[in-house]
Amino acid sequence: MRSPAVAFSPAVMAPAYADGMTALPRFTAHNGFSLPAVGFGTYALWGDEGADAVAAAIGAGYRLIDSAFNYENEGSVGRGIAASGVDRSEIVVTSKLPGRHHSSSKARTSIEESRSRLGVDAIDLHLIHWPNPSQGEYVQAWEALVDAQQRGVVRHIGVSNFLPEHLERIESETGVRPVVNQIEVHPYFPQSEQLAYHRERGIITEAWSPIGRAAALLSEPVIAQVAAAHGITPAQTVLAWHVARETVAIPKASSAEHQAANLAAGAVVLDAAEVDAITALGRADGRLFDADPATHEES
Repeated sequence: MRSPAVAFSPAVMAPAYADGMTALPRFTAHNGFSLPAVGFGTYALWGDEGADAVAAAIGAGYRLIDSAFNYENEGSVGRGIAASGVDRSEIVVTSKLPGRHHSSSKARTSIEESRSRLGVDAIDLHLIHWPNPSQGEYVQAWEALVDAQQRGVVRHIGVSNFLPEHLERIESETGVRPVVNQIEVHPYFPQSEQLAYHRERGIITEAWSPIGRAAALLSEPVIAQVAAAHGITPAQTVLAWHVARETVAIPKASSAEHQAANLAAGAVVLDAAEVDAITALGRADGRLFDADPATHEES
C-alpha cells in the first residue's frame, strides 16, 4: 500500500460529448467488435422496476446492457430497451446460456427463447454462463452459439467464467474464438494473468461484481486516498481502476444517481502508480464465493 505521505496524481478526466454524456473508452476484440468501458448490470432487477431501471440507464447514456437466462429478467430488460426510445442499433444487449442447457438441442432452444423474451430480432452478444467442466458439454454449447451466429439469431458470441484451458479447447474444436470472457474481477481478485491472456488473444474481459465485497473494499485506505486525489467516490475509483486495466465493468444500479456516477467513472484516468496500488489489494482467497470455474457447477 502506498504511504499516505506520497500524493497521487491530480484528477484527469477524458472529454465529454457536447450533449453532456460521458465519452467512454472502448475496448476492441480480435474481430473488430468493441464494447464501451462501462456497461449496465441487471442481476436482481425484475418486473416493472427492472424495466424502468433499464430504460433510465439507457437514457443516462449506457449502451451495453447485461442480462442472462438465469437472471429471469430478460422480459423486463427487453421492455426497458424498447421503452428507452434509443435506436436499437445503438444498444448492445447481452444474455447468457445456463449450465442446464449445454447440450446441442437444449442450447438451440434456450438461445431462441432468450431472443424471444428480450423481444429482439437478434441478441447482440450471447455468452455461455459457466463451463461446467464436470458436465463436459461446453463444446456443444459453443457449437450451438456458433450455429446461432451463422443463422443470425445472435450477432457476437463469447463466454463467461472460462479458464484458458476451456478457451483453448472450444477454439481448437470449432475454429472460433470468443470475443468476450466475462469473469470475476475486482481489487481483491484482480486476475492479472488471465487479463494478460485475454489481451494477447484479442478477447475482451468483462468484470462481473466489479466492486466485489463493497463494504470492505470501499473502506480500504488506498481506495480512499485515490478517490480523494480525484474528487470522486470510492466506488467510482474502483470502476476507474477497471477501465485503466482495459476491463469492461458492468455494475448494477437502480437509482439514477448511482447510474450516473458509475457511468461517469469511466472517464476518470488513473495513473500507473494508482492502478498498481489498488491491484496490490489482491488476495489469495479473494473470490466472492466458491466459484472456481474448474469446479463450479451452474444449473
